[in-house]
Amino acid sequence: MAKKPTPHAYADRLTFDRIMLLIATLVNNPGIGYSNTETSDGKYHDALLEVRSQLQKIAAEFSIEFPENYPATPTIRKDLETLRNYGILDKRMYRSGYYLGTGAMTREELQVAFQALASQAKNQGNAQVRRIYEKLTKLLRGLDIELKGELFYPVRQHLNRAIIYTDPVEMLDRQKNQNTLFHKLETVETAIVRGQAIELYREKDYYGKGNIGLRRIWPLQLIYHDIAWYLICQDCENGHLTVERVNRFSDHCEIIDPEGRGLAAQEQNLKIAQKLLKNGWGLYLGKPEQQQAELEGTLKLQKVKVRFFEKVIGFILEGDRRHPRQKIKEGPKDSSGNLLYVDYWIDLPDRSLNEFSLWVNKHMDSAQVLSPPSLVEKHRQAARDLAARYS
Repeated sequence: MAKKPTPHAYADRLTFDRIMLLIATLVNNPGIGYSNTETSDGKYHDALLEVRSQLQKIAAEFSIEFPENYPATPTIRKDLETLRNYGILDKRMYRSGYYLGTGAMTREELQVAFQALASQAKNQGNAQVRRIYEKLTKLLRGLDIELKGELFYPVRQHLNRAIIYTDPVEMLDRQKNQNTLFHKLETVETAIVRGQAIELYREKDYYGKGNIGLRRIWPLQLIYHDIAWYLICQDCENGHLTVERVNRFSDHCEIIDPEGRGLAAQEQNLKIAQKLLKNGWGLYLGKPEQQQAELEGTLKLQKVKVRFFEKVIGFILEGDRRHPRQKIKEGPKDSSGNLLYVDYWIDLPDRSLNEFSLWVNKHMDSAQVLSPPSLVEKHRQAARDLAARYS
């Protein structure tokens, strides 16, 4: 004898419409129900009230008539549990609002994120992002057509372009294979988030400092700066923090500490490295003894002063956030009211003077170093050498 069918909890039209409209509410309003402020009377913020309000609006848009004050918030809570049971929602707390799967963005937010992906894929040569970008381009082509091309239009773009090959697939396609660390970035990224120590091999020493051979480090972060990808890392033996060009390492990459030291230790040391980057100018973090003294606050900073003249005065004045310690002072004006020069003041650790000099040199005859004396002499001699090359 056939068993009687068991009525489904959502078999009638009203309950079916309710659960469908709840899903539509979460799809179209990612993060709904989140509030970082108390209600005006100081009471608990009920996220489900906002969910119910939006659900009722969508019901009205589709001409679905609900009874007054329907559905009740306990009913919505039960529906949310049903979505969890079917894997539509995760079995966890949604303290920052409800959203389905990884659909945590609105269309506008997706557009901004997509353009950032496009820029990093095309110009910064991030192979992983390039694969994601190509996949999203296919998936979102229909939405771009619906938006009349607005989604794919590059409203914002980072034009800084990598000057080296970064994508192993592209290297193979162009027959430009280079056995660099770019072939092992997945291993490096895993080591970063697990706090695992890795062994790398640096095979290129462009500056004659003998920095070649095996290195055992904790990788902390991959960063893109100006023309290339770099790796912030920490030496396993002495804790020395450095920033290294990724392509200067070979594809030798072995995990030597599978257990790892954990994400908390990674975050703590990354903060120290970021403090050094913020304190200096450029990417060089100094020798171990310099670094230790700087972090302990015992390192004396150099008081640097550069005078910039007519052609670049406007450029210097508008850069009011080049460095947190900078000061810009306007000089006298000519008879027409135009500034004759501006003085740029900054305190820097010794380790940063070379990179700061490279920035000053960009302005050629429109810049004059006034202090410290060692930096003045360095630029004076460089000017003599340059003049000699043209004579």
